[in-house]
Amino acid sequence: MASTGVDYVSNTGLQSDEKTADEEKNAYDYMARRASGSVKVVYDSTHRKLKPRHIQLIGIGGTIGTALYVQIGRGLLNGGPASLFMAFTIWCSFILAVTLCMAEMVSYLPISSPFIRFAGRYVDDAFGVAAGWNFFIFEAMLVPFEIVACNVIIHYWSDAVPAGGIIAIVIVLYAAINLLAVEWYGESEFWAALGKVLLIIGLIIYTFITMLGGNPLHDRFGFRYWKNPGAFAELYYSGNLGRFLGFLQCLIQASFTIAGPDYVSMAAGEAENPRVVMPKAYNSVFYRLTAFFVLGSLCVGINVPYNDAELKAAFASSKPGAAASPYVVAMNRLGIHVLPDIVNAMVLASAFSAGNSYVYCASRSLFGLALEGKAPRFLTRCTRQGVPIYCVLVVLGLALLSFLQVSQNAAVVLQWFVNLVTASQLINFSVMCFTFIRFKKACDAQGLDRNTLPYKGFWQPYAAWYGLTGCFVMTFVGGYTVFLKGNWDVPTFLFSYMMIFVFPVLYLGWKIVKKTKFKSPMEVDLYQDLEEIEEYTKNFMPKPDKNWADKYFNKIF
Repeated sequence: MASTGVDYVSNTGLQSDEKTADEEKNAYDYMARRASGSVKVVYDSTHRKLKPRHIQLIGIGGTIGTALYVQIGRGLLNGGPASLFMAFTIWCSFILAVTLCMAEMVSYLPISSPFIRFAGRYVDDAFGVAAGWNFFIFEAMLVPFEIVACNVIIHYWSDAVPAGGIIAIVIVLYAAINLLAVEWYGESEFWAALGKVLLIIGLIIYTFITMLGGNPLHDRFGFRYWKNPGAFAELYYSGNLGRFLGFLQCLIQASFTIAGPDYVSMAAGEAENPRVVMPKAYNSVFYRLTAFFVLGSLCVGINVPYNDAELKAAFASSKPGAAASPYVVAMNRLGIHVLPDIVNAMVLASAFSAGNSYVYCASRSLFGLALEGKAPRFLTRCTRQGVPIYCVLVVLGLALLSFLQVSQNAAVVLQWFVNLVTASQLINFSVMCFTFIRFKKACDAQGLDRNTLPYKGFWQPYAAWYGLTGCFVMTFVGGYTVFLKGNWDVPTFLFSYMMIFVFPVLYLGWKIVKKTKFKSPMEVDLYQDLEEIEEYTKNFMPKPDKNWADKYFNKIF
């Protein structure tokens, strides 16, 4: 793992004989407080049934949705091919910083809803409440976003089935998958996410072949559209200001499209042998996603010019499904048939899979809040299969918001959801980075040697500060267009900045009511749940693969 810049220590973490006197004392203090009852013990009834291949594909599948195949075309129209490619490449560096923070903390304590609970443990209970509810709202609102997307995609072929019927069918399917045992969710997500990976790889190969002349027109177009109409598009204003605003719009889109560490983290509490699986999952998911998103943004700019009339018309008229995909627009121009239908089918699977992941993550974030006493206690109830049933039902209830599309233009509804969750996601990333900064300070103060952890991120805490600064600034930049002359729109403003106002209200409200305290490095509890994790790791016995397919895929992933 030298190439990742990460030190990897197998299995044991603090289980080694190299504990310092400070570490022994802190662990003893924690056990004494737990025995006295000053530490609340709430049992996590979920089951560790997710295999390494499930974890990796959940991380990839939760991130790759319609945005990479369809909505990315809007970024091309706004900024041009160079701006799109630069924005996606730059944003991946911020995602790397967030990944390094989460990987170190979660590999050390792979518990349910980890970063939500860490925010309360390492910073302030009120901070954990605000972070947890923000993440829950973020994930829960993405569910109707993807359901609406599924409806739009299906209408690419036919309008025979009404929107309400499609939405109802999708919600029922999500309920069936997420109310079963978690390994069924993991299995369904594995195959759906594998389809997404094959689709983006196929589209990258398609771009390479067609740009070299392997198309029905034998047009060897190469990087033609980077020269004519050009690499940078002007947005709102002419000249350099317009080109900068175009780039900024692409960067905003990248901040919504690219994620990864949060989805991997949410599966930590249900992962088999997490101290071995999670470090590998964080590294591989980040590098695979970076390759897909960076190369995907490059391919879009190669296939279609930023002033393409068909692409503009598709977004202006909210054309359904893959009709608004830059790849399908390029296929139509080159006279390629059948492939657009295949792309649309795969995009539909991607949207469905992404929504499925959001149901899982939203329900587990709510479950984590309940475990910490920051949501109603009844939400900790799990079925015999380890599924937090009431949390799943709450999320499915919020998914009914997707029926708004029946009476609203699909593009308007989609954009509202995008605006709302973009700010929430950036707040999440900021929370993760700040939580790590406090975690590292606590480790330094209490003598916990980070070299003994299952995963040690490089360039810390500078990477955390880099990620925090970039994500925090972009949180406020996301809705800048409403302040431009003639662009003021109340719904857009509210959905763009609502979570920025809600977060401090949640934080201050809980802090005042519960009189919580911002924790100093010596007050941070680094050892809660550690005993259970180490006991599990020590006694873990890998189960033999059921068949050759299991063995093959577990080896690859």
